[in-house]
Amino acid sequence: MTKIRLRYLRAMENEEWDVLPGGAYSRGFIRTYASFLGLDGERLADEYRREMEVGASGEPGPRAEATVASPRPPRRGPRLSTRAWTAIVTVCLVAVLVAVGISTWGGETVTTGTGPTHKKGAKRATAPPAQKPRSGVSVRLVANAEVWVCLLDASGKRLVDGQILEAGAREGPFHSGSFTVSFGNGEVSMNIDGQQASIPATSSPIGYSIDSGGRLEKLPESKRPTCA
Repeated sequence: MTKIRLRYLRAMENEEWDVLPGGAYSRGFIRTYASFLGLDGERLADEYRREMEVGASGEPGPRAEATVASPRPPRRGPRLSTRAWTAIVTVCLVAVLVAVGISTWGGETVTTGTGPTHKKGAKRATAPPAQKPRSGVSVRLVANAEVWVCLLDASGKRLVDGQILEAGAREGPFHSGSFTVSFGNGEVSMNIDGQQASIPATSSPIGYSIDSGGRLEKLPESKRPTCA
C-alpha cells in the first residue's frame, strides 16, 4: 500500500537507518510510512534529516557504509515515543483485522438465479405480490344434446342469448358475481367453479340462480330468464 520495499519497512521499524538508501529517499520513506500510520510524517522526516544528515557543523555528514569486515555502526536516528509506538501497533492491528475481514467476506460465494441456496452478499429475491382472489363465480356449459339456453350475468347481460346449442357445443367459462340461467330441457352439463352441478334429465324447461358462492337454486317459471 505504501509502495515501499519490505526490507526498508523492516529497517524503519527496527531503526536500522543505515539500511535505508539515504538522502531524500530515506526522508520520503519515513514521511510516507509515518503518514500511512496516522503520524506526523513531515515532523519525523525533518527529525531524521537533522539527526542523521546534518553534522555538528551544520554540513551534511558522510553516510555510514556497512561492510563485511567492519561491524555495523550503532543504531542512530529519531526514537519514537511510547505513545507513538502504541499508535503504530494499534493501527497495524486494525489493518490486519480489516484485511482478514475483507478476505473472509471476499471468499464467500454469491449465488444468484435459480440455485436452492444463497450465501452472504446475495440480494434476497422479492416475491411477487400475491394475487387477490377474484370475487364471484365461474360457469361453463356443455350441451349433451340439442338444448335451448339463456344465461345472464349479475348485471343482466346476455352471455348466451336464447341460443339452441347442438350436442357437444361448449359455452364459457363465464365469470360474474352471480348468474341466472334457463334451459329448454335437462340435456346440459353445467360446471360451477370446477364442480359439476346436478341437472336432472328432464324434457321440460328448467331454470336456476347461481350466487357468488356457487350455490345453485332452482327458479320458478316466473323468475327464469327468457332472453326476450
